Formats: sequence, C-alpha cells, structure tokens
Amino acid sequence: MSRILIVDDDSQMREALTVAIHRYGYPVDAAKNANTALEMIKEKDYSLIITDMKMPGMSGLEFIKSVRAHTLTVPILVITGFATVENAVECMKHGASDYLMKPFSFDTLEQAIRGLLNNDFSGDAEIITGDERMLQTLRMAKEVARTDTTVLITGESGTGKELVARYIHKNSNRSSRRMIAVNCAAIPDNLLESELFGHEKGAFTGAIERKIGKFELANKSTLLLDEIGEMPTSVQAKLLRVLQEKEIDRIGGRSPVAVDIRIIATTNRDLIQEIEKGNFREDLYYRLGVFPIELPPLRERPGDIVLLANHFLERYTKQYGKTIKGFSPSAVDYMNSCPWRGNIRELQNAIQRAVLLCTSSLIEREHIIVNNNHRAEPQRSVMTLKEMEREMIIKTLKITGGNRTKAAEKLGITVRTLRNKLNEYQLNL
Repeated sequence: MSRILIVDDDSQMREALTVAIHRYGYPVDAAKNANTALEMIKEKDYSLIITDMKMPGMSGLEFIKSVRAHTLTVPILVITGFATVENAVECMKHGASDYLMKPFSFDTLEQAIRGLLNNDFSGDAEIITGDERMLQTLRMAKEVARTDTTVLITGESGTGKELVARYIHKNSNRSSRRMIAVNCAAIPDNLLESELFGHEKGAFTGAIERKIGKFELANKSTLLLDEIGEMPTSVQAKLLRVLQEKEIDRIGGRSPVAVDIRIIATTNRDLIQEIEKGNFREDLYYRLGVFPIELPPLRERPGDIVLLANHFLERYTKQYGKTIKGFSPSAVDYMNSCPWRGNIRELQNAIQRAVLLCTSSLIEREHIIVNNNHRAEPQRSVMTLKEMEREMIIKTLKITGGNRTKAAEKLGITVRTLRNKLNEYQLNL
C-alpha cells in the first residue's frame, strides 16, 4: 500500500490533508518541519511526499534538494500559496514532480495524488525486454534522443509508451532537468488549456492567482503529452502554434512567452482514423509524427512475459516483505497462455495481486487472477483500478475465511480502511 508523507508547519493544513488522504484510502504520516521529515524518510519508505514551500527553518525547496541528494526517486508534490514562474520552475528543476497552488479543492488534490501514484513507469527509465523487435525500437529511441526531434509514440494501452518517453528523455541532452508529463485524458477539457499554457490572475472567474502552465515548467526540458488523441481540437490549434513559433500565450496574458522544449506525444488511438472523423488536426499530426515509434503489444513479444513477471515479483515481494521464490510450472504455463490484452500493465497488476494473495514459497496458478471478460477493443483498459481493488478484497477475505484483521494485514491496509472499502463497494462479507 502506498504510504504518503505530509510536510507542513501549519497544523490545520496538516490535519486537513491527513483526513483527506485517509479518505482516499492511503496510509499517511505527517511532519511539522523538513528536518523531522528527513529523519522519517530514513526510517520508512514513502510512495509520495507532499510538502509546503514556505516553512520556517528549511524551506520546501531546500527540503526537495535534500531528498534528491539522497538519490530518492519518490514523487514530490509541492503545495504553495506563493507561486511564481521562478519558484515553480526552480522546484521542478530540483526534482518536484508537480505543484498545487493554494487554495485548491480536495478533488484537485486527489487527482494530483492518484496521477503521481498510478504512474506505473515512474522513476528511472528501466525497460525489461529480451525481444528483438523491442530492442530495435530502443536502439532507434536512443538515436533520436540525441536530437530535439518531436516524437510520437503509439501503441495499445499498457505497452509502456510513457516508459519509452522517459527513456528518450534520460538519453537526451535535456536529462539534467526533470521531464514534465501531462495526461491529456485525465484533465477536463475546460481546464486543459490552463494546465498547459497557464493563466494570469483575473483571466477568468476563479483565476485568483497566476498559474504557471506545464509548457513553462518544461522550459529547457522535455514535455510529455500523454494520450494526445484525447486533446480537444481547440487546444490542438494552440499546440500547433507552440510547435511552429516556440512560444506560448498564457490565458489573459499580454505578450507571448518563449519556451525551449522538446515534445514527446503518446496515444493509443489511431490518429489517422481520428483525422477522418474530424477529431484530430491533420497538420498537427504531421508536426508531431516527425519521428514515429510504434510499440508492440505484449502478445507479440511472448518471450518477455516470464521475464517481466519475475521483475514484478521481485519488486512486490520486497515492497510487501514477502519471501516468494518464484512461479510454479502451472503458473508459468498459465501466464504464457493468457492474451494479456491490457499488456504490461495488466501483467503487473496480476503479479501484484498474486504476491498479496500468496502464502507459500511459490506463486501458483490460482493466485494469478486475470480478467477474461475483455471488451472488443483491445486498446481500452481491461479493468478499472476500483474493479481490481474490489476483486482483490473479495478474494483476500475468502482466503482468510472472512477474518477482516488478517485480510487487512495481507492487503497492507488498516482494518478501518478495509471497513470503509467494504462500505464503498457495498460488500457484505
């Protein structure tokens, strides 16, 4: 279970954030200053750190630098009431993953947290493969990384498009700065323009402070536009201008702002079909697709299935403190026979569930739960996170004979959180 650390000198804000994050289902610790937080980080592993910027003693920026000095790759979400272009860019430059400007809604907070925690391929750009087609793709990616060429990465959901984007950034001359990523599908259409380009105070109702957009935050670095096929055509027009002119216009701004960025876009959609339907601009497609990379689905690289499964097994046995030696022959045969329409992400989720459910030294066939009721479109998600969570809770309670204390322990959550989840999913178990 992902544990979150809050760092804020304001006791009321700490309490509010703690209550909210508990409601989201995550265990959370809180520190009243950066020095205390650094000591806590030495004692526990955290999946996300949320820190205020303006604190007595060590500031938020100094804290970020200290965390990164220990080579920690944990995502860091900055919250501040004093956002400017300079300090926002400075935070991202020194390792912050994202920032929220006060005041913000708890819906916005939840979206930011889940976006950072659900990034399956965050951190180092490690790619596990022995497949020759995939290796050739990586060789191409490494070559184009040395240039500033715009790259369009296509492939089904779960094939590792974002991971390849991070691999390109890591091998580029911009790698000293953090890559900025935007999921175009996760942001409502009416907010996407502000998220990308930023806005000035008073530009529209609710714009109580200046907001720095992701383009400015990515200056001198790489901007990843994830799921570009979901971008509304009105924003596509502004993106095309950025690619052509190398400058952006904040909403309500008086003059353009020059940006030096490298753009990588990803999509699981067929953009040619979207052009024919009128959903995507043809001129933007050719601007983005200067160097196209298509990732093969997992079913076309069967030799990687067990290789990846062992990689995820090692990760989750360490995370959950288990001693599982490997997979039984029946489990291996079953994994090799599965279609894996959700690709690497589906395999990863299956191994994570298997590790949680396994009480022996080997993962058996029955521990690997795969959703076989896929929809016709292989490029769509095969199972939502809530569906997987619900299924895992049911399975674990069956294994423990309905003992909620033991089930919560296996799931890595508190009994209270389990009880709340049972109420949320209307499960009378």
